[in-house]
Amino acid sequence: MRPCLATLLGKRRHSIAATNPRRRRGSYDRSVIPPSVQPWARCDPRRLRDLGGVLTDIDDTLTTAGAIPMGVVAALAALRAAGLPVVAVTGRPMGWSLPIAAEVPLAAVVAENGAVALIPDGAGGVRTEYADSEPVREANALRLAAAAARIDREVPGAIPSRDSVGRVTDIAIDHAEFAQLDEARIAQVVAVMRAEGMTATVSSIHVNGWFGTHSKLSGADWIVRRLFGRELAAERERWLYVGDSTNDEAMFASFPLSVGVANLLDFAARLRQWPAFITALDRGRGFIEVAEALLAARGS
Repeated sequence: MRPCLATLLGKRRHSIAATNPRRRRGSYDRSVIPPSVQPWARCDPRRLRDLGGVLTDIDDTLTTAGAIPMGVVAALAALRAAGLPVVAVTGRPMGWSLPIAAEVPLAAVVAENGAVALIPDGAGGVRTEYADSEPVREANALRLAAAAARIDREVPGAIPSRDSVGRVTDIAIDHAEFAQLDEARIAQVVAVMRAEGMTATVSSIHVNGWFGTHSKLSGADWIVRRLFGRELAAERERWLYVGDSTNDEAMFASFPLSVGVANLLDFAARLRQWPAFITALDRGRGFIEVAEALLAARGS
């Protein structure tokens, strides 16, 4: 499924500064948030001045109600103009991610949890590269179909995500976007995937499963090396990661400057690895909150 850009951006058109709704109620409830997690507003600006770039999730991090608000697009453009590249790393499929890579001011999109890199060519086109070879992808496609069929047989109400037609390296089961699965059935989907030898993660909307060792972190390492000729593993403190759910835990653990947008609290009961900071605002508004602090620290 490849949505048009108008659908992804929605109808809201406003500047960064115009996006200042009330704080999400309960954002800093210390009965829920570990003491190690600080409000983003308390981050020392000196830590932000020499960043090499930003890595971010898309769903419920850049998006609000399924669309990328124009305020987020403005924030991304401002970060680019300030010399701070932003790379999106998402569980969404290649097909869904293509218009974002082509038209949203991102340095690249790494889709399908590290399996596919979408790199804008500067002329409106997008280069597509894969972590695995074509023979490996073809063999895995048969195994993915078998795993999807088993989930359909064994988990009542489990259905593929609507964006599944655009997927080339994984499968996704909808649990909160257009369908609803309770915690027990989400756990059952994860168990079936792992029994099939898959890696399985739970995002804010989908349960994703794939074969291979790629991940959001390996995809981030790959794209930073590919685009900038730099080893991300050697300079993690110079990159900031922004996310919103349990499938961001490995990234939170890997980056000293990690930020959860406020709706991360929806996953508080399941989180084992929290980010270093949390924003006062949720979803796309939380990302704008992050961007404003980065721009202020750079004097932009």
